[in-house]
Amino acid sequence: MDLLQIPRLIDISSVKTETTMLDVESMAEAAKRFRFICAFTMPCFTSRLVELLRGEGDMMTGGVVGFPSGTDLTRIKASCARELIQMGVDEIDMVIQVGALKSGLYDFVYDDIRAVVSEADGLPVKTIIETAYLSDDEIKRASEIAVRAGAAFVKTGTGWGPKPTTVEMIKLIKATIGDAAQIKAAGGVSDLDTLLEMRAAGCSRFGLGVKNAGAVMAELYARAGHEGGGIA
Repeated sequence: MDLLQIPRLIDISSVKTETTMLDVESMAEAAKRFRFICAFTMPCFTSRLVELLRGEGDMMTGGVVGFPSGTDLTRIKASCARELIQMGVDEIDMVIQVGALKSGLYDFVYDDIRAVVSEADGLPVKTIIETAYLSDDEIKRASEIAVRAGAAFVKTGTGWGPKPTTVEMIKLIKATIGDAAQIKAAGGVSDLDTLLEMRAAGCSRFGLGVKNAGAVMAELYARAGHEGGGIA
């Protein structure tokens, strides 16, 4: 693919505990500069992010639900999704009930996802399954449940997990769900070659923090022979 189309696969985010309003404003400027497809921050700053990106045409704002642990009550997750949609977000990234999955409470996990998908009422929901904590069998089970519950994407992680997303994880998810949903990689995508390898394995979106997004863009611009890559 054309390297300069890569930003249209990247969701840039500023979702750390210490994220400030200044960080959000800086991220929004980077998003506009590089035309990343979507930008995410924590719920307390989401309305401001929507405001900053309003009128940017092909750029979207996303909202996070249950971030980062996924352990909120289902009704709280659904309520959060509803409020984020009222703020004007275009997509929802939700963390599943990882502990419930690992406990074998599969109906609980399904109902939790389904409640948010229903509340989203057609807006894409990406289910964050936190592959860093799961066995291969649990990754497959989580992916199957997400698809059955109506998720638009299976997303690998929050980026807060103990190990990075790997190409092998992408291949495993793809082999499990085929084309029933899309795949988003997040957590550990810090260079262009990894991104391209994951793309070839079946990944269609990438979640990158501001620092990693800057590194990837600097590499991309250098490889494409353009000036101006990187995020200050």
